[in-house]
Amino acid sequence: MADETEIYRSQGFGNAVGMGEKPALIIVDFVIGFTDPKHFGGGNIPPAIEKTVDLLAFARKNEWPIVHTRVVYQEDGSDAGAFARKVPSLLKLTPDSELSQIVPELTPRPGELIICKRQASAFFGSELAAWLTYRGVDTTLVTGCTTSGCVRATVIDSVSSNFGTIVVTDCVGDRAIEPHNANLFDMGQKYADLLESNEIYAHFGESRAA
Repeated sequence: MADETEIYRSQGFGNAVGMGEKPALIIVDFVIGFTDPKHFGGGNIPPAIEKTVDLLAFARKNEWPIVHTRVVYQEDGSDAGAFARKVPSLLKLTPDSELSQIVPELTPRPGELIICKRQASAFFGSELAAWLTYRGVDTTLVTGCTTSGCVRATVIDSVSSNFGTIVVTDCVGDRAIEPHNANLFDMGQKYADLLESNEIYAHFGESRAA
């Protein structure tokens, strides 16, 4: 990996974006169905949720804009597209299904945006970019699952929307660790800064034990 990292470095990848003046927290698809390996969960998703609980509290204390996302399809599948054709089990994430509900420990509060999406990216076909811009956001802190899927898609579209983008590495998870690690590496080289939640706290002057 050291030699591979040097190749990226020599080609100008892996530069730091840095924290802006007005961050927002985006929590991608931490819903009940992604906590259970019998449905969409597994891997390191539960520990990532636990870490995100603290980060959400920190974001609320600092009055950052906060966004939650869910994957939701209508009961009759009338709004399904190619994504659901590739993964038809997603169609069980209907509006009233327990599986599609945000986990209780991350329950949104009034004023926090909830996006119900049918594609991987939280930005695609949604009001997210405009909502963030209206609030003066210059940096997105992306958490959620899965690292290789909806998190990655959201990160790429965040950069495409000209937001500085940070992946909070201990607050993202995947059902398998190899795609998790590979996608973190790749996003860190091309699209985003990679920071642990403790580094976020420290940047804003709060010291916490590791």
